[in-house]
Amino acid sequence: MPTKKVKDPEIAEFEAALLGSVDQALRGEYAAVHTPDQIAVRKPGRPAGSTKADAKVSTTIRFDADVLAALKAAGPGWQTRANDALREAFAVKKAAPRRTKVPVRGSISG
Repeated sequence: MPTKKVKDPEIAEFEAALLGSVDQALRGEYAAVHTPDQIAVRKPGRPAGSTKADAKVSTTIRFDADVLAALKAAGPGWQTRANDALREAFAVKKAAPRRTKVPVRGSISG
């Protein structure tokens, strides 16, 4: 006498949920399904307009060890704080430039 296979209810529930999510994806309900042709024509990189016009520039700068330790000790966001401090320092110099007296060669003292 052949034995009847009994499906585990947990497996049946999983399969039903999986098939339901595949149907939702195919309908584009929660995610778009892309064909290989659609993927091939897509441009690499970020979408146009998704980056700021005044985006920051990556660079390398060398700090004294104690300065870097103090910046990092303040916690997350130390790079932003360093950027703000540099911006403030240069804004002060632009607003009030330091004037030094430069001797003029060949001048006659009176």
